[in-house]
Amino acid sequence: MASTRGAAEVLVASNRGPVSYVVGDSPGAGSIETKRGGGGLVSALSVVDDKLWVCAALGDGDREAVRRGVAEPGVRMLDIDPAVHADAYNGIANSVLWFVHHMLYQTPLEPSFDPEFRRQWASYEAYNRAFAEALAEEAAPGATVVVQDYHLALVPGMLRALRDDLRIGHFSHTPWAPVDYFRMLPDDIAEQLLNGMLGADRLAFLTRRWADAFTECCTRILGGTSGTRIGVHGLGADADFLRERSRAADVEERLAALREQVGPGRKVIVRVDRTELSKNIVRGLRAYELLLETQPEWREKVVHVAFAYPSRQDLAVYRAYTEEVSRVAEAINSRFGTAGWTPVVLHVKDDFARSLAAYRLADVALVNPVRDGMNLVAKEVPVVSDDGCVLVLSREAGAYEELGEDALVVNPYDVSGTSAALGAALGMAEGERAERTKRLAAAGTALPPGQWFLDQLTALRDS
Repeated sequence: MASTRGAAEVLVASNRGPVSYVVGDSPGAGSIETKRGGGGLVSALSVVDDKLWVCAALGDGDREAVRRGVAEPGVRMLDIDPAVHADAYNGIANSVLWFVHHMLYQTPLEPSFDPEFRRQWASYEAYNRAFAEALAEEAAPGATVVVQDYHLALVPGMLRALRDDLRIGHFSHTPWAPVDYFRMLPDDIAEQLLNGMLGADRLAFLTRRWADAFTECCTRILGGTSGTRIGVHGLGADADFLRERSRAADVEERLAALREQVGPGRKVIVRVDRTELSKNIVRGLRAYELLLETQPEWREKVVHVAFAYPSRQDLAVYRAYTEEVSRVAEAINSRFGTAGWTPVVLHVKDDFARSLAAYRLADVALVNPVRDGMNLVAKEVPVVSDDGCVLVLSREAGAYEELGEDALVVNPYDVSGTSAALGAALGMAEGERAERTKRLAAAGTALPPGQWFLDQLTALRDS
């Protein structure tokens, strides 16, 4: 049944919410400090006033806040058992579903869908059910609910069973696996995932390619999409925010520091990524190393500014990958560096202001994921770059559909090809670079976050 107290007209469900809580060290029970999150989804939802964001408590501070009844207006945080959350989030969502959609399993060795997988899958079901029940409780009659991403793939079907009056949507921020790879999952699990998604009135994806892959999975495995509508909404960068924020004092301070690290008169290749396995950072570093090896005229004339911010460090494979990124960067500096030139400037501490400073400094932006739902960095750098930049872009990034015509497109597995593209980008004439940057910025900001979300709401209500 719908809640009779403050029932919401628009509800959003996601694993992570717009705030987090930290218990301070004040006397007694300790104070609760609220930290506001960032990112495209937070920005997108700011355009809707009457909304409720349902999310999971992610840490001890969040759980303590829920138990004390501390809550931000418009946010309901679920205190799901930590063991259930860990199984659902790390065991299934990030160690199975994410790997399937990014096609990153080393298939001779993994995955193994054994009893431990089945145990964790039960937690994934329980985790999704907690969201569905909370949404059913909080939604006003006929309300609109938009569920986010692969963590909550079962929610639409579960919620439909509880509240058939609701307009339910689901948005996928990742790629969707092609059917032959998706069928790696046990048959019953694959069917359950698809049917869970098809509980929505409308499903939305970042690109037509991912939408078509989902549709093919449904056709081949279930025989069709059962009337659920499929849409595409390619999230764009927020040009106004980026331009204003990139001129703030803290960005100027970091820009000065980066210029000092780079040295005068040098070209700059920039990448800004989290150390997710899909981002392909190591091959990008190898391509830069090959550039210095095969085109020695660029030695001491270019610096690769690489930001590799640690991600999912509670998973061993991510820790190992983060360590490998640092090792390869150090090896390049050891091999080619001189007293006055550090070939790779690597930063691993997350700093948004420093990222924006790097955007402004970029002559070349390297975005070479092996697979990516969209990749907003590819859209953001051309907006912010002071003197224009050349985008070297993987054909496997979702952003390729919108930006490929004005980028230098690479096969992300081809280190030699990526190295050649970096050389071509560095040598591109100033006029051509400026024109490409202008077109990239226009394409990359065509659907800013607020409009991206409003378009989904309109399409869902009309479906």
